[in-house]
Amino acid sequence: MIAADSSSPQEPQLASQAPQVSDTNKNHNQEKLRIAAANKQASIEMGEFTGSGEYVTIGEFPSSRTNHSRKVSVLPLVFLIFYEVSGGPFGVEDTVHAAGPFLALLGFLLFPLIWSVPEALITAEMGTMFPENSGYVVWVSSALGPFWGFQQGWMKWLSGVIDNALYPILFLDYLKSGIPALGGGFPRVVATWGLTIVLTYLNYRGMTIVGWVAVCLGVFSLLPFVVMGFLAIPDLKPSRWTVTNPNDINWNLYLNTLFWNLNYWDSISTLAGEVENPKKTLPKALFYAVILVVLGYFFPLLIGTGAVPVNRELWTDGYFSDIALIIGGAWLRWWLQAAAAMSNMGMFVAEMSSDAFQLLGMAERGMLPEFFSKRSRYGTPLIGILFSASGVILLSWLSFQEIVAAENFLYCFGMILEFIAFILLRIKHPNASRPYKIPGGTAGAIIMCIPPTILIGVVLFFSTLKVMVVSLIAMAIGLLMQPCLKFVEKKRWMKFSHSSELPDFGNQEDTRTLVH
Repeated sequence: MIAADSSSPQEPQLASQAPQVSDTNKNHNQEKLRIAAANKQASIEMGEFTGSGEYVTIGEFPSSRTNHSRKVSVLPLVFLIFYEVSGGPFGVEDTVHAAGPFLALLGFLLFPLIWSVPEALITAEMGTMFPENSGYVVWVSSALGPFWGFQQGWMKWLSGVIDNALYPILFLDYLKSGIPALGGGFPRVVATWGLTIVLTYLNYRGMTIVGWVAVCLGVFSLLPFVVMGFLAIPDLKPSRWTVTNPNDINWNLYLNTLFWNLNYWDSISTLAGEVENPKKTLPKALFYAVILVVLGYFFPLLIGTGAVPVNRELWTDGYFSDIALIIGGAWLRWWLQAAAAMSNMGMFVAEMSSDAFQLLGMAERGMLPEFFSKRSRYGTPLIGILFSASGVILLSWLSFQEIVAAENFLYCFGMILEFIAFILLRIKHPNASRPYKIPGGTAGAIIMCIPPTILIGVVLFFSTLKVMVVSLIAMAIGLLMQPCLKFVEKKRWMKFSHSSELPDFGNQEDTRTLVH
């Protein structure tokens, strides 16, 4: 509901009060009044506040960046989310290795309901409430203050960089069966660095290119599983889907692999400033992406476990390529290996975009030095991209399981802050504009957050001591880094600034601080 423009009826009245004015001056005055009325109406369409601070109108939310690059539309956004979260079934093999076919299939049906759907819904509400590149950082800052917003940014950026270090590893794991030299040593190091540099350059060239590259890679990555599904129909034995051994389950590996494959729905919020009409585009893209991700996991697992005799020891990274060889022959195996390689490329560019734009958004909020907010001629955050790429190279020596566990530990704490911020903003600012709002009121929001919070506790409980110590040290660095940056800002050793295009959330009592 848009408030009426009370200034419009005044135009003829003011004109009639000046009968001596020449026709030229009269037309000039009327033109100025028309411009003023149009400007007034434009401000109303973006949202107006009453004197008491209550938000009373809802209009289109323009993204905070309007001049740097073309905006991302629905289809590229769906595949960017797909690659932020999934990228296909490459990497799910460890669920079968850890718990058998039955629990693997059950996990990819139930886990999305417990975790993915609530996280996607929260991202849709909060992302349209704050359509800017700082994403979940501004959610937490608005609810808990800038200190905790910075901690959220640090943990999420670090977990994102750790996550991105996985994709060169997975890329080479799928190729090493065809090119054994990539299995280790100097050739693997060179391949890892070379892949990182090439994909970093794609991010540098702009979000439009990244978005459509994600679409093409997504279609190419999923097609071989569709073909494999048709070829496997004569060999399917449903009895294999129920195989399980309750006494032989690696819960740590099982839960960490499920969690890793079905989280990061909130990462797309750090690209909200680059999205075309985020109020409508973001919720729609999240809805389609949830369906695509779940089917992209469940269907290949159904085919792989049903068409081939179950040997849990063989279900490790890259095993889908062996299944393709059994079902379709060498040509299908090569196709699937190429698809796996392309999928990991897509996940890399999507994750790096999210991480880099998050640093840009934090700089625009004055949380990081101003140079992080500088953009390249393609509209991309050059410094953020370089920092994220450097982190990937430094972490690429870790093993797959160590990376997944460390990333999940940091991500869990970040999600706890998000759930708290989501509920607090519902309680403290019920009248703030929410272009997309999860039904059920505040009570429903609290109930929705309970199952994923319990799941976070379970994942943390099964973490190893080594992962816990490393992750807590990383979190401690963030606790020290924020006051150090404030000291640097106070001494003016580096320049910090707050973008004039973004609202100020410093006054927690005013809902104007929560929206554009």
